[in-house]
Amino acid sequence: MKAITLKSYGTADDLELTDHPEPKVAPGEVLVRVKAAGVNPVDWKLGAGMLDDFVESRFPRSPDGTWPGSSSGSGSTCPSSPSATRSTVHPQGLGAARRLRREGVGPRADAGPQARLALLGAGRGLPLAGLTAYQALDRVGVREGWTVLIHAAAGGVGSLGAQIAVARGARVIGTASESNHAFLRGLGVEPVTYGEGLADRVRALAPDGVDAALDFVGGEALEVSLELLGDPGRLASIVDPQVTGHGGHYVWVRPDSAGLAALGRLADEGRLTVPVAEVLPLADAARAWRLSSEGRTRGKLVLAVEQH
Repeated sequence: MKAITLKSYGTADDLELTDHPEPKVAPGEVLVRVKAAGVNPVDWKLGAGMLDDFVESRFPRSPDGTWPGSSSGSGSTCPSSPSATRSTVHPQGLGAARRLRREGVGPRADAGPQARLALLGAGRGLPLAGLTAYQALDRVGVREGWTVLIHAAAGGVGSLGAQIAVARGARVIGTASESNHAFLRGLGVEPVTYGEGLADRVRALAPDGVDAALDFVGGEALEVSLELLGDPGRLASIVDPQVTGHGGHYVWVRPDSAGLAALGRLADEGRLTVPVAEVLPLADAARAWRLSSEGRTRGKLVLAVEQH
């Protein structure tokens, strides 16, 4: 089977397409045959060594320890373990939150605890970005009737977070470049252009400020959000740990099969879709890395993994 690996921290140019044996399956685990994998900023950040202060890495490895495997994958399970249950052996789309294993490579098949798996049905491509958005919304308690400011609302995490917030009955104001405003309106979001004067543009839509803010981009997001919020405890960031010093929340996604199942239900109901910017073959992983690191992608980048 094929996998994308790194021999050490590096750049997109250092990615290699290599052959690996099918992983062994321990009792209590199931084998996941990955058909598609979402590309997330955490992948290239880990591969470049940007998260080395708090994430242990062993080489050779995939950028996320599982890429293109379980961090944001969909595929099917195989009854390779005697203890695998019927509920997890299923041909539907299936996601594994964060990592099935914390070390090693990311092949076309991976083994891991069935407790971290959830059937996604129509929600393929949701796992990492979807759970990140879902948990950020939960952390600040977004609910019906709230006005929520989402920074980078057209991105992979932001576009999902916006839809989840709308599904909860919240009013969503989202920052994006003007070229993405029509896209956001299609998601039920009121778009505003980021950059100088952002706080004033948001106040033009919400004179009393916002009830919660989610930072999915960094930069000016914290400062602007704090200016618009009455309670800093309703601010969450997945980018800037300094948010905690202001009384907000730094969100690092955690495995959550119940959360995955909730995302799957929203997708099956047609209330949550994964905007796909581009589907690339596994051999083009380096291009996917570069596109993701540029930070201008609308929706999700996906690697298609051929099955034999």
